[in-house]
Amino acid sequence: MDTEKKNYYEVLEIAMGATPQEIERAYTRARNAYSGDSVALYSLMSQAECQAIVDQIEEAYAILGFPEKRREYDRVRGFNHAPRNPFEDSVATPHVMERPAPAPARNDDFKDSKLPAQEARPNFQYEDYGSNLQEAKVSKVQALKKFGLDYTVDPAMEQKIEQSTDFTGPYLRQIREYKNVDMARLVEMTRISRTHLEAIENDNIAKLPADVYTRGFVAQLAKVLKLNPDLVATSYLHHIKRLKGAK
Repeated sequence: MDTEKKNYYEVLEIAMGATPQEIERAYTRARNAYSGDSVALYSLMSQAECQAIVDQIEEAYAILGFPEKRREYDRVRGFNHAPRNPFEDSVATPHVMERPAPAPARNDDFKDSKLPAQEARPNFQYEDYGSNLQEAKVSKVQALKKFGLDYTVDPAMEQKIEQSTDFTGPYLRQIREYKNVDMARLVEMTRISRTHLEAIENDNIAKLPADVYTRGFVAQLAKVLKLNPDLVATSYLHHIKRLKGAK
């Protein structure tokens, strides 16, 4: 892979505005996915292939995991930190403003209190948190509305999906249609272009982006369809490599 084209945010599958904690979690998740003793994983990829991806993950974290290196990387690549990616969590977390620390209490502040001065406490008011709680409820409702799936469960199909380790484009289309998600809604849920989504479902190698981007797109697609993103993305890339080898 050309280093100049490598996007470390895509390697770790995080938004450019990710927090240090999110970067740490993404690094741990990605490294465990490719260096663990996963039977399903090693049935799809060789140990050398897994190690190559682990090396990319380590390289990405060595830059994004350190604020100064990350700022320089963003500056050189011309990246601006985007707002938090709403697809990283099934429910968006509302922003809560921190309350300034209260001034130290003095004994005179509690001269009318029935408690001894050292035991009395200021009577803080929490009205300002009410709006944040309401915003949290609204955000949760909006997230459920946007990312919720409404379909008739077929036990046989659910069992097939649960036991699957080989995910091709046509199979992903079958799962999408089974879960009652049309292409227009999939575009909205994933924020991936229709061209790329159709290329994925049609196994259209000519229209797929570089592997690292394809993996990120497929992982995002898997998330919104409530599938295992690591397994699905790894399986799909292995499938695409087989197709490329056949050609």
